[in-house]
Amino acid sequence: MNAEERHKIILELLQASGQVSTADLSARFNVSEMTVRRDVVQLEKDGLLRRTHGGAARAAGSSFEPPFTLRSRLNVEEKKAIAYAVAQEIADGQTIVLDGGSTGKAVAEAILGRDLIVCALNMRVAEILLSSPNTRVMTPGGWVRHGELSVSGPPALRTLADHRFDTYVMTVSGVDTKAGLTEWNVDDAAVKRAALDSSGRCIVACDSSKFGQTAFSRVASLRDADLVLTDGGLTSEQLEALQDAGAELRVV
Repeated sequence: MNAEERHKIILELLQASGQVSTADLSARFNVSEMTVRRDVVQLEKDGLLRRTHGGAARAAGSSFEPPFTLRSRLNVEEKKAIAYAVAQEIADGQTIVLDGGSTGKAVAEAILGRDLIVCALNMRVAEILLSSPNTRVMTPGGWVRHGELSVSGPPALRTLADHRFDTYVMTVSGVDTKAGLTEWNVDDAAVKRAALDSSGRCIVACDSSKFGQTAFSRVASLRDADLVLTDGGLTSEQLEALQDAGAELRVV
């Protein structure tokens, strides 16, 4: 197992439990504790965790939005599979609103080159789509968040209100049967609500780690999504609860 694979597992363990020990990681990877400590030092330099005595912990409390650099390293293959499934739901010639984040980036890569009009709510997503002349890209006005590169503010809300789109591909920070679809950032959540109101159909694209999580700002209920696409990491109890809550769920 190389360093990149170890880093991915360390970050996934931290996402699940909040902390890990050097001794446990050494045994899991079958490497020396010195090697694990070097991994932890590198990940701390990248701002992805915090070193502790005998191990590591999340870089911030669970009530804060994980940075894009962290999210982009987690569940990569699952996000690609979800993005491919989203692309199959979109017909050429449609008008689309597309969120950002690591899953939104994967969707942008999956639809690259298609004959679409896409309103990109994130500058990273817009840059990907602009590499193909077949796709017409619009970006709303507003403020651009550092790091995340999402667009928000009154100009963005006005742009969305002035247009009607076929499909909104929504990414979220949390999915819960009671709290619904939630987002860490209040301004991002407001833009998501406006995009939802301006679209004829809503596809929620999120990996299974988001289920059972609740972020700070509510976007919508599960019933507001026409289709939720996720990976096979959900338990049978989660699947049953989501179906009881009225979500049309498809596992890819």
